This record gives sequence, C-alpha cells and structure tokens, in this order.
Amino acid sequence: MMLKLAPSILAADFKNLGQQVSDVSLAGAQYIHLDVMDGAFVPSISFGMPVISSIRSCTDRIFDVHMMVEEPGRYVSEIKVAGADLICVHAEACTHLDRTINQIKEAGLKAGVALNPATPLSVLDCILSEVDMVLIMSVNPGFGGQKFIPYTLTKIRELRNLCKERGLDTDIQVDGGVTCDNIRELIDAGANVFVAGSAVFKGDAVANTREFLKIFEEYEG
Repeated sequence: MMLKLAPSILAADFKNLGQQVSDVSLAGAQYIHLDVMDGAFVPSISFGMPVISSIRSCTDRIFDVHMMVEEPGRYVSEIKVAGADLICVHAEACTHLDRTINQIKEAGLKAGVALNPATPLSVLDCILSEVDMVLIMSVNPGFGGQKFIPYTLTKIRELRNLCKERGLDTDIQVDGGVTCDNIRELIDAGANVFVAGSAVFKGDAVANTREFLKIFEEYEG
C-alpha cells in the first residue's frame, strides 16, 4: 500500500502556520493532519473551523481532520465547509458510531475511526468494512510530544492481518511518537499513513519531511 506522511500542525509554529503548511506540502507530504480538540474528550483545546479554513488555500494536500471531540457528528457539515477531505472520529466519543460514519460518507468525505491505545480492535467488528481508514493511537490523545507506546505495534499488526482476512485494503494510520527511528517498524507491522508532529516541525520542517519520504522510497522503490 502507498505510504503517506501526515504532518500534524499541532506541532507547527502558529505564527507562520500557512507558510509551514505550504513548505511541508511542497516537500512532498501527502496529508496535512489537523487535530481538533474540545477540552472534554481530551483535556486540551486546540483549534476549529476558522483555522482549518484559513489554511485551506495554502495547499492542495488532503486535509485529514482528527476529531478529538465528544459526539463529532455534530460538526461534520461545518468541517466539510472548512475544507476537510477526511474526517476521523474516535469510537470512544461516538454514542452511535455507525450513524456518525454514515454522516461523514453522506457528506462526500472519506471516513476514519480512531482507537485509543487501550481500546480493543473488537469495537471495529461491525464497522471495519465501512471505513476508509483506521487510526491507531500510539499515545493517549490530547497532548503532543509523547513517547510511543510499544504494545500498539502489536495492535497495528493484528489490524492489518484482520484487514487481509476480510479482503480489505483499509488505510492504517498511526499517531503518536512517530519518528524516523521507529517508522520502519511501523511500516513492517502494516501501517501506511503516519502522523508526525514534533518529528517534522521541530527544526527544519522541509528537511525532516524529506527524511521521512526517503525512508518511504526504500520500501516503494
């Protein structure tokens, strides 16, 4: 499956946000990852529709909106208008997960489901064939800069095997503590979409993006 980098703007310099989004896009990042936090599902509050819409014109890359929000179905229409291409919701945050996934797809967007580190894959049993992507959180959501939780590697491997058993080519995204030092392990486990915040935006974002993509070329070449 195609390997994709999704720089998380939560780690970007918001004084120069538009420029940084443009820089990593031109460097080759395929997605821009946008973490929307409500201060309820997670302790932090990040940003919402005005920020997303303000940077939409800075890039033509896929806007991958990660909703760390209670009952995110309430905001699907507004997030679409702001410029989302894909909305990923947490299974733990949706009373009616099936309904929320259908709302996203009916809006003409790709739909993803995110699972916290301790949430079992079994919650996907009835919905896996309906989603375009599953996001395995490799840290507990709500804060940037956390260390990768090792047992989530097994979870990624089990999910990829489950997708193969069902004949699905579902994207598996991993978010949390992703670096150039551990990304080969994640690829080998079966992930193919990688959220990186500090590992991209700390220092030279263009050079860091290209370093990730160089690793991707080792697998795709």
